[in-house]
Amino acid sequence: MMALAEAARLPESPYEVALVASDKPAAPGLAWAAEQGIATFALSPKGMPKADYEAGIDTALRDAGVEAIALAGYMRLLTDAFVARWRGRIVNIHPSLLPKYKGLDTHARAIEAGDAAGGCSVHVVTEELDGGEVLGQAQVPILPGDTSETLAERVLAEEHRLYPRIVAEWLSR
Repeated sequence: MMALAEAARLPESPYEVALVASDKPAAPGLAWAAEQGIATFALSPKGMPKADYEAGIDTALRDAGVEAIALAGYMRLLTDAFVARWRGRIVNIHPSLLPKYKGLDTHARAIEAGDAAGGCSVHVVTEELDGGEVLGQAQVPILPGDTSETLAERVLAEEHRLYPRIVAEWLSR
């Protein structure tokens, strides 16, 4: 999220960050965004029907004038109805070279499979988990002795480089 917001400040950026939203009201990224003068929204889903929770998010996004959504660290599955309302206007970054290793524990799965590389993918969000069009990828070699934690650190650095570039390209289409 921070990499996206920082890239949005560049004169050549085709996008601006209108809102940083989180399902965790105490998320450090919210405080950072507020310090940067970016509007924030937080809503905990605890004790709420999922439809009500997503309606709250949808309202906040629309009220902020959001035209496209770039998920970053959002670990909840979106309902088909929410995805349909924003069809073709949601992207996500995923820590694997899709279509390999959809879902969780991607680094451990790549290491256990003996893959030579892991990485990250930016994809359009659809109703299928991690199944939308892949817009861009970055590969990271899996080194001898790598753990899921050491691989995750190197992949995260690539995510910070890849995501702003691919979001800019996607929004410029």
